[in-house]
Amino acid sequence: MAKQSALRKTDAAAVPEKVAAPERPQAAAAAHVVEDLDKLIHERMRLGIVSALAASPSVTFTELKSLLRTTDGNLSVHARKLEEAGYIECTKGFEGRMPRTEYRISERGLHALEKYLDHMEALIHAMRER
Repeated sequence: MAKQSALRKTDAAAVPEKVAAPERPQAAAAAHVVEDLDKLIHERMRLGIVSALAASPSVTFTELKSLLRTTDGNLSVHARKLEEAGYIECTKGFEGRMPRTEYRISERGLHALEKYLDHMEALIHAMRER
């Protein structure tokens, strides 16, 4: 076994290091934009939630679940993360005897979505200029 470790070290040492390609200005700009993306919104399900809420004054849990074609648990976890970040607001109540959960996008969430979309547009623009 010690012999195999020695071989691996020798093999790795024998491989020449890769020389980094010169970075183009567009690639550098795109990399910077990617770094600045809001990771909380960038996740597919959370982006779907904030997008749906930005397009409507309020959406119920059941409507979001149907719209995003997801499970109760998945929607609940992602909505909670957005709520903890202050991006969405949740109101719980009853409609008759049935529980009703309703979501709205907050000002902070709307600002975060707009910033995210600006970053995506900048990334697209940088890639098209190549």
